[in-house]
Amino acid sequence: MTDTARLLDEASQPLRMRNFFLARQPVLDRNQALYGYELLFRGSAQGPAEFESGLSASASVIHHASQLGLPRAIGDATAFINVDKDALMSDIFAFMPRERTVLDIVSSVEPDVDVIDRMTHLASHGFRFSAEASAHGAALSRFLPVIDFVKMDLRTLPLVTMLSLAPRLRNTGKRLVAAKVENLTEYRTCLDVGFDYFQGYYFAKPSVIAGRKLSPSQTTVLDLMNLITSDADNAEIEQVVKREVTIGLNLLRLVNTPAVGAGRRIESISQALTLLGRRQLQRWLQILLFAEPDVRGHSQSPLLMLATTRARLMELLAQRMRPAQRNVADIAFTVGMMSLMDTLFCIPMRDIVEQIPVIDEVRTALLNRTGFFGELLKLAESIERMDDEQDDMLAGLKSLAFDGDDLAELEVAAFEWSDKVVRYAI
Repeated sequence: MTDTARLLDEASQPLRMRNFFLARQPVLDRNQALYGYELLFRGSAQGPAEFESGLSASASVIHHASQLGLPRAIGDATAFINVDKDALMSDIFAFMPRERTVLDIVSSVEPDVDVIDRMTHLASHGFRFSAEASAHGAALSRFLPVIDFVKMDLRTLPLVTMLSLAPRLRNTGKRLVAAKVENLTEYRTCLDVGFDYFQGYYFAKPSVIAGRKLSPSQTTVLDLMNLITSDADNAEIEQVVKREVTIGLNLLRLVNTPAVGAGRRIESISQALTLLGRRQLQRWLQILLFAEPDVRGHSQSPLLMLATTRARLMELLAQRMRPAQRNVADIAFTVGMMSLMDTLFCIPMRDIVEQIPVIDEVRTALLNRTGFFGELLKLAESIERMDDEQDDMLAGLKSLAFDGDDLAELEVAAFEWSDKVVRYAI
């Protein structure tokens, strides 16, 4: 099996137990390409009964997360990590990739002499800092000399204050981050004002693409998925791939990459299809559907990363709960990928399941969030909403009889896999 195929097929490796949960939210640049992730770590007791809440990440939780390996959770992106004074004054930062770490100072931290001295020392070792601009803003002026980013929370900062502050802060050379952007109007306003980076659930499940039409390559991908589902012969599949140049080139690039390790170069579409196999071809098509070659930054787009991470997490959960049933894990992956197709195409999910023939279990999961796969999907969605839906997360864990302490391991494994598979397969 090739390295790329292993990425598409590998089961999670056993990892040490950790008593925390990990959530991440994309931070995008002005082109909506991925710049980084804000990471939040939620501690739990044994089992899924207790969660820590609040922005402040304790030193012990960050220590555990850092030991687990931040590069595994963020890939090549930048990590924004909330730190309180205890964490700031601790010695945990040796675990972190400083060139890709922004320490986000929470609002409870007072910029006294000790704090500023500590930040200055860490900055000399390559760390960068972010601080929040509040409606009062008295502390921000003392932070400005030692921070690189200023974050503005659109849910707490009055619009008139934000419109006044943003131009003045830009003149200081600081990069501005708009947090909790919830709709298109807010995004456009922040873009016009001059914000550099954006985050919010609006971008994790974007509606910017509303009104777009399917590209020819996407239409062909759907045709190929239907052929595979209906068990068409290889010759028919090959003809469809050859008909769409973009897909054919992507397929050849996938199997000719040095990561494949096939021992010889693949010279034809037929050889590539044989090497990849039906199961992996279907999985690659599901991923390719979310990435258009002519879209800038497509390989790190938030929707693509969200879809692949969600699908992989659901697959790992299914593997853990029903290890003897490989087809269950495959179905879980498909449900995860298809669950964002309505966002991708801006058409109702009911129309999508009419176009793509799926089994009843997949249909009910996508339309009603019911059944085993529906419960997996609800759990994955509640994790993505970070701290807003903890009750839903707890209910999902309980309904699936899943041990909460295992969830963090699978989350990190899904993040890591998503980063690698997008890098190699698209």
